[in-house]
Amino acid sequence: MAPFDTPKTVLTGFKERPESLLCVHVLAHVSSLTLGCAGRSAEGVNSSATLVETKTGISRKAIDQLGYIKDVNSLVVLSESLPTLYPLPSFSPPAKLVQAKTALSFAVHSSVHNAARVQSPNSSGSPPSGGFSGEAETGPIPIPSVVTTLVVGCRRKVVVCTWRDGEAQEVKETPLPHSPRGMAFLDPLYVCFAYSPTEYAIFSLENSSVVDVTMPALVPTAPSSSGLGMGTFSGLSSYMSLGLGGKTAKPGLTSVGEGAVLVVKENQGFVVDVDANTKGNSINWPSQPEEIAFVNPYIFSILPAGTVPVTTEPSNGLSNASLPTSSPSLPQATAQSQTQPSFIQAPVIQIISSINMLPVQTIVFPFPQAPVSLNGANASVANVANSSLRLLTTSVTSTHTNTTLASSSKIPSHLFLISTPLDRTLVTAEGTSIWKFAMRDWDAQIEELVSRASYTEALALLGRVYGSSPSPQRTLILALNAMSQFRSGKYDDAINTFLDLDVNPAKVVALYPDKVAGRLAVKQGGWIALFGGPVAHAKEQSGGDIGGTEHAISTKSSEGDNKDSAAASKDKLQVAISRSPSPTGSMRARTKTSFGALLPAAVSKEDDVASLSGKKKGKVVGTCCFAAALYQRVIVLLSMYSSVWTSSCSDDATRSLETLWRYLTSLRPKLAGALASHHITPSQSHLFPTLSSTSPASLYALPSGVALTDLTEDELVKRAQIVDTALFKSYLIGRPSMLGPLCRLPNWCEVEEVEEELRAREKHSELIFLYNGRKMHAKALGLLQQLSERDDDLRDKLGPSISYLQKLGPEYLDQIFVSARWVFEQDRDMAFEIFTSDDVELPRGAVTDYLEKFDPQIATRYLEYLIDEKEEQSAGFHDRLAELYLGITMAAKRNGEEDKRAEVYGKLLKFIDTTEHYQPDRLYGLLSEDLYEARAILLGRMGRHEHALELYVYKLGDFAKAEEHCKRIPTSAPTPSPIFLTLLKLYLRPTIPNPPNLLSPALSLIARHSARLDPIETLQLLPPLVNAHDVRQFLVQSLRAPVFDNCVVREVSLARKEDVERQLMKLESRRVKVADSRICPQCHKRLGNSVIAVHAPRGEVTHYQCREAFSKKLNAVRQG
Repeated sequence: MAPFDTPKTVLTGFKERPESLLCVHVLAHVSSLTLGCAGRSAEGVNSSATLVETKTGISRKAIDQLGYIKDVNSLVVLSESLPTLYPLPSFSPPAKLVQAKTALSFAVHSSVHNAARVQSPNSSGSPPSGGFSGEAETGPIPIPSVVTTLVVGCRRKVVVCTWRDGEAQEVKETPLPHSPRGMAFLDPLYVCFAYSPTEYAIFSLENSSVVDVTMPALVPTAPSSSGLGMGTFSGLSSYMSLGLGGKTAKPGLTSVGEGAVLVVKENQGFVVDVDANTKGNSINWPSQPEEIAFVNPYIFSILPAGTVPVTTEPSNGLSNASLPTSSPSLPQATAQSQTQPSFIQAPVIQIISSINMLPVQTIVFPFPQAPVSLNGANASVANVANSSLRLLTTSVTSTHTNTTLASSSKIPSHLFLISTPLDRTLVTAEGTSIWKFAMRDWDAQIEELVSRASYTEALALLGRVYGSSPSPQRTLILALNAMSQFRSGKYDDAINTFLDLDVNPAKVVALYPDKVAGRLAVKQGGWIALFGGPVAHAKEQSGGDIGGTEHAISTKSSEGDNKDSAAASKDKLQVAISRSPSPTGSMRARTKTSFGALLPAAVSKEDDVASLSGKKKGKVVGTCCFAAALYQRVIVLLSMYSSVWTSSCSDDATRSLETLWRYLTSLRPKLAGALASHHITPSQSHLFPTLSSTSPASLYALPSGVALTDLTEDELVKRAQIVDTALFKSYLIGRPSMLGPLCRLPNWCEVEEVEEELRAREKHSELIFLYNGRKMHAKALGLLQQLSERDDDLRDKLGPSISYLQKLGPEYLDQIFVSARWVFEQDRDMAFEIFTSDDVELPRGAVTDYLEKFDPQIATRYLEYLIDEKEEQSAGFHDRLAELYLGITMAAKRNGEEDKRAEVYGKLLKFIDTTEHYQPDRLYGLLSEDLYEARAILLGRMGRHEHALELYVYKLGDFAKAEEHCKRIPTSAPTPSPIFLTLLKLYLRPTIPNPPNLLSPALSLIARHSARLDPIETLQLLPPLVNAHDVRQFLVQSLRAPVFDNCVVREVSLARKEDVERQLMKLESRRVKVADSRICPQCHKRLGNSVIAVHAPRGEVTHYQCREAFSKKLNAVRQG
């Protein structure tokens, strides 16, 4: 559908020839101005215009150009090479711009500048009285101001007038190398000058510099009705117009948006930026346009009659029926009808989209229009082919305050066209007509482009209309465009858009085949409906060949170049992933069009008749031979195409999978962070429903374009399940080596969808990791037990199961006990490693009970591990270990296993002797009578040292252990320890009947520990017959006891102190007599009443200030 409706007249029967039109509805004609107002229809758009007033005598000659300056509410009139400002609505007093004499053209531009407001230096730090805080006033605040610039092109100079918020600024003049005969603003700082129809330049208002525009060489175009191409005489238009007396061509230029201007050179149009460089695509007209205009985003051009060929297919707004065309005469029709096309013998208005620089609508003049009355009277419309046409935009003032077309209104801008018959009689009778081109609603145009799958053009138009601000409509079109890019094989661009839009990953995964997407896979015919596009278009695609349908719908779409590859992209991907045989039939269908041109055409009726008569039999035979040879050539080409097509399929599948991997891996950390904020981890996946229990429609309905922080826990989990499952399946196809790292990391992959495939491919380690991540430990351990049957080495057989069980937590204690049973049956020592892992902490009591059932010795190993390595200090575990030692010792004694008994009993003695975290009284009650050493240790722990020493001395006869027992009892030195005296009493005063002779150990004890025995009590315990020689060492040490040493030292120190005090008193009694005749030995002056210093040891007296010098002198004398 065309963007513009059929033009309608808003004014007819106007006897003057309009030269300009403004948005204030001012018509300029020769030496006068006509004011008018526009009427509005029920739909709110301009339907007609009414003339209100005519201002005559404005100028003596024709008015060349009109402009409007809103800041000063004035009309700019260019006439007689002088611009004049007329205040509205009185038009008086006029202000002539005398600096701009010899003016040729002008342009007006308005823009909003933000000037920073600086605080007053004398302002205090307190907040203003208005109630605003001082924090808001710390920085400069931008103040918007409206700046209007009037640039007047004069003869070899340019005059710039500026108004800021209605206040006139200084007028500036800049000399130029040529005279600008047309101009257009690119932005507030740059203007494009047109010196001639082929010479243009960019002028900078900021630094008053001029840069010439360099354009590429012209491209010849199609021939016109005269049989010669319009590019035949390129560059000779000026000479031809002078030689033939024709009218000089006007330079064509118009602004086409912020920072760009369209310039015309011969039959081509180029977009020029502020750097005087051409950019984007160029426009190729059949001939040089007479006039151009711009209604964002469309470029209007008037093409002369006889230059536009009649196409075989009707264009938007152009009907081939009843068009004035030029055709060859009848005698020449047979020879020329196939070489020269027909041309429209009437002016043509061609509308080109500035988005892709392609025609979107072509309208032929005259237009079908009903007569419209002027001032209520019937008048015919000047709608004849032989007319002069002019394009007039609704405003010549460029305002770049916003990048959108209509940010506050959805009503597009309009364009006006003035048609004036060239015949003077018709001009007098019918006058001039003004036509209005009404643009359709923006949303309707965008929706039409979307329905035609022209998503790139729809996005560009949407950006021109509403800017780049996010909106649901823009998001939808972006998603559809990304889908189209994916279909065309532009996987990276599509995935980047999906990431930016945060599209539901279920929809992205659905674009891939069943091997990757599983139940989410959607056929290509349903992609548009999947992403929210027009359902009717989706049905149309699903009903036939998608590539051909799209090519027929839109020939100007940016996707049109890749429609064939787009239709086959998913087929290629499916073939490469599924690894199915090459579809020979489909390949023939693909090559049918290419090779059909090489095959012979159908035999005509004349050939049939000739063959029957025998006149053309040789020709038929030759044709058959040629067909056979050609068929063989086609077969060879088909085989070559098959190999190339297969390679292309493989490359296409690889690229699509690599893009999918990038997409999924970029989503995983984001989803993990969002789930972590809800304290959800993959280890809790068993708490949420699986993907297999959710319908695909529910997964497609997950929200898109929503921040992850706004999604619910279930929605986040569903996204994570979709992403990880698709990533796992794609790795299974393209990167099997990545399955291991993925399974080892926490993931949300669905086990049910990949379990059988992993078993079939014998990816057992990956499956075990996957089981572990899903908390399916029973399945994982069962699989490990099955795999262990393949190994003969015990370490290889049991190692994986042991390692797996070591990582299970206490919540799986029952599973650990069940699975560890068969490991214990194989090897108990290796099975013991299950419970000595540093990764997790199992309940120690339950583990001890479990191990004790198999073997008490394994339980003792576990308790020793807890106490020695884990530093367990609980009395319960210490008591239990001691009880196990005791039980094993007694059982070994009963079984006659003396070595085992001695080993375990030694462990028991060491344990109860070195540790303190057990209950000795409880264990003492379990001991038998013959375990004397254990009882002695426990008695010592209970503080019953005398009974413990009796067992060491009388039952065991181990005097060394008795002494060691005494040493372990803490005492406060140097006070003698009573425990040693107790042991001495047991030696010398036995408490049992018939004691052995213990005098020798008693004397040894006295000799070794004399310092710890009280001398008097020890001497009293000794028998009378003991010689002093036997206790000589004891007596010597007793006399050298610290008490005696302290008395001697005290007396010596006291005597030394008294001697020092006597010497001090003697020295203090010495005096120095200073008489009037005493002289200082240093300066040889009398001392008098001066401050003196006395030097030791001989008592020399000097002045106080001479003391240091005299001291040095004395020291030198003493040292010498």
